[in-house]
Amino acid sequence: MLVGFETFDDAAVYKITDDIALILTIDFFPPIVDDPYQFGAIAAVNAVSDVFAMGGEVIMATNLASFPANIETEVIGQILQGGADKIYEAGGIVVGGHSTRDKEPKYGLSVLGKVNPNKIWRNIGAEIGDVIILTKPLGTGVITTSLKGDMLSTEDAKETLESMLKLNRSAKELLEQVTVHSATDITGFGLLGHIYEMAKNKNGENIQITIEANEIPLLPYALEQSKLGMLTAGCWVNRDFLEDKINIDENIPEDLIDLLFDSETSGGLLVSIPADELTEIENLFNIVNEKYWIIGYVEEGKGVSVINS
Repeated sequence: MLVGFETFDDAAVYKITDDIALILTIDFFPPIVDDPYQFGAIAAVNAVSDVFAMGGEVIMATNLASFPANIETEVIGQILQGGADKIYEAGGIVVGGHSTRDKEPKYGLSVLGKVNPNKIWRNIGAEIGDVIILTKPLGTGVITTSLKGDMLSTEDAKETLESMLKLNRSAKELLEQVTVHSATDITGFGLLGHIYEMAKNKNGENIQITIEANEIPLLPYALEQSKLGMLTAGCWVNRDFLEDKINIDENIPEDLIDLLFDSETSGGLLVSIPADELTEIENLFNIVNEKYWIIGYVEEGKGVSVINS
């Protein structure tokens, strides 16, 4: 076993040969959007993201589902089709799965990927002088909560839906062309939860990561809905666990702080790369019109800080 539970990495990695290691991950959840096809597709994008966050390629996936007895067959088909289409877009195939009965629909996938054992991306390993890059805006948690509460329309959430449906495959393939010291993806632990996990060097020793709050990209309506309290339950769990572990400037608005703790679905990649490779990153991403944001840096010290630069 090359990667297990020790550092709460995104997936397990098991070495097969000198050139191939297998990546295994699983994720599923209840509907976060009304459209069945979109629900299945978002669940698949979220599940395969762990493979890309480890620097790997998707091979195949199996469905994991629970459906009420009275759910229409057509709806089930749309959910599964959404998942299958995104797995195919990610470079893999769906090879079956398992389902059970439940009062509330749930859907996700177990995903198998591969990676060269010498090129695994871990969520630890950042080095002093690195910059922290994020490849998708924040706010999926608060926006989907607002959708469920009829506080926003599907049209209002259009950019959020597009973000959740976008694979991290392209960003991962671009980042493979530079030096990645550490990487993860933004999901249930929120931005600050995943940053906290990253604040260790390759030896597992604590390092200092500083995040610039005003550089963090937000989805449309995210801050507005945060002010209205449309946050996920995960926000409070994350905040209770992390608040005394992270230094946050007093002048940062509370509504923004909530967003930084809030759980995300199908978020972007979060990576640390050497600052002297930023020009190359800019050129690579601009050629294919892929977006990224520099949101922080690694420096001398220990811990995580959030500042207004």
